[in-house]
Amino acid sequence: MYHHSASAAQSAVGFATSVLDPAPADHHKDAIVFQRCTWCGTAMYHRLLCPVCQGSELRTERSEGVGTVRHSSVVHRNTPAARNVSLIEMAEGFVVRGRVMGPPIGIHSGDRVKLSTTRDPVRGEPVFQLLDEPYRAWS
Repeated sequence: MYHHSASAAQSAVGFATSVLDPAPADHHKDAIVFQRCTWCGTAMYHRLLCPVCQGSELRTERSEGVGTVRHSSVVHRNTPAARNVSLIEMAEGFVVRGRVMGPPIGIHSGDRVKLSTTRDPVRGEPVFQLLDEPYRAWS
């Protein structure tokens, strides 16, 4: 974004840098950071502009790390074993792609999860664990 004054350009550059920086401000190791639009209040994960109002004034917040699985797929490519790729809707209202620990076939939509580690060492995605063990009948 182009700004006429030098001070405005400095703040815009610093602001974009903080949005791209995945490390939380307090360096808590098991935290996931997201952005919230200051204009409309929409929560989002790793964006430069708000997807609703296209605003560029985003503040960084720390998530509590609790969410719900909205979709889970079993992936067999580029790995020696099957793994799951899940879309997690966090309690704060944003959606993040990550991996849920456990057997890939045992992860279902509606399962509650909690952040385990902020990044998978190989893929760089957040890793979650199930909060409640599923009590399902035999399929």
